Amino acid sequence: MTDFFNTTVGMSYGWAWFVATIVGILVIALPLMLAVAMIIYADRKIWAAMALRRGPNVVGPFGLLQSFADGLKVFLQETIVPAAANRTLFLLAPIITFTVALIVWAVVPFGAGVVLADINVGLLYVLAASSLGVYGVILSGWASNSKYPFYSALRAAAQMVSYEVAIGFILISVVMWAGTFNLSGIVLAQTSTLNLHINAFGINPLLFPMAVMFFISSLAETQRAPFDLTEAESELVAGYQTEYSSMSFALFWLGEYANVLLMCALNATLFWGGWLPPIDWAPLYYVPGIIWLFAKMLFFFFVFSWVKATVPRYRYDQLMRLGWKVFLPLSLFWVFLVSGVLMLIRVPVGG
Repeated sequence: MTDFFNTTVGMSYGWAWFVATIVGILVIALPLMLAVAMIIYADRKIWAAMALRRGPNVVGPFGLLQSFADGLKVFLQETIVPAAANRTLFLLAPIITFTVALIVWAVVPFGAGVVLADINVGLLYVLAASSLGVYGVILSGWASNSKYPFYSALRAAAQMVSYEVAIGFILISVVMWAGTFNLSGIVLAQTSTLNLHINAFGINPLLFPMAVMFFISSLAETQRAPFDLTEAESELVAGYQTEYSSMSFALFWLGEYANVLLMCALNATLFWGGWLPPIDWAPLYYVPGIIWLFAKMLFFFFVFSWVKATVPRYRYDQLMRLGWKVFLPLSLFWVFLVSGVLMLIRVPVGG
C-alpha cells in the first residue's frame, strides 16, 4: 500500500508510509467495531437459545439493530462521575481498556502478508500489549473510591498474574515447535502437521493439551464466565463497572468484546492453522484465507458463549487453584517435554 501511494499518487515515501498506515488501521478498526456490535447480538442470541428464550428480535430485522440501539442509548446518557472519585483516572480507565483492546490487532495476520505490522516478535508484542488491559480495570476500581470496584480491581490483578504466567509457558511450547515468534511464521509452520495433511498444531498430540489450556486461560484473561470474578453481579454488584455510566461504561463493554474476538483469533492462529484451510488440499486454498480465519474465530466465539450460558461461576479459591496448582506446573512441565522431544528428533519441526 505504501508503494501505491508513493508511485501512483506521487507522495513522498514518508507521507506514503504514514497514509498507508492510517488506512491500514482504519481497515482493521472500523470492521472490528462493527464486528463487536454483531457478536454482542450473537452472544445474546446464543444465550437465549440455550435458555429457550427468543433473545433480541424487535429492533431491526431479526433484532439485528439491537446493539446499535443500545449504543445510541448509552451515547445519549449523562456521564456521571462520583463526587469522591479521582476524576482523571476514573475517565482514563475505560479509554485504556478500549485502546489496548485495539492495538493488539496490529500484528494479527488475516492472510499471507495481510497484516498491519508483520514483526518478528509479534507474539511478544501480543503478550506485552494484552497484559496492559488489566490496568484499565485496576484504575477504574481504585479511582471509583468505592469498596465493590476496589475488590474487583484486586481480583483482576491477581487473576491476570495467575493466568499470564501459564499462558507464557504455553506459548513457549508453541514457539519452540514453530521456531519463530512471528505470528505468520507460526501459522505457516502448521502446514501438514505431522505429515497428516492437516493444518493445525491442535491435532499434534504434544501440543493439543496446550491448545485446551490456552482456550481455558483465554476465558480467564477476558474475565468471561466461569471466570468473571471481576464483575460477579451476585457478589460485587458489577465490580469495576459499578460506578460507570454512559459512554465510559460502553467503552468497557466494547473493550471486553474486542478482547474476546482477539482471543478467538489467537486460538485459531496459534493452534488451528489461522488463515490456512483445515486440510492441506489444493482446492481449499481457492477460498480466501481471511474466510477460514473468520470461520475459526466464529467457532471459538460460539464456544465462549456456550461456556458462559452453561457453566456456573467458579469460587475465587477455585480460580486461583486452577491457575497456580494445575496450569502453571502443567505448562512448565510441557516446556521441558517439548524441548526434550525437539532435542531427540534434532530437526526443527517448523522449519
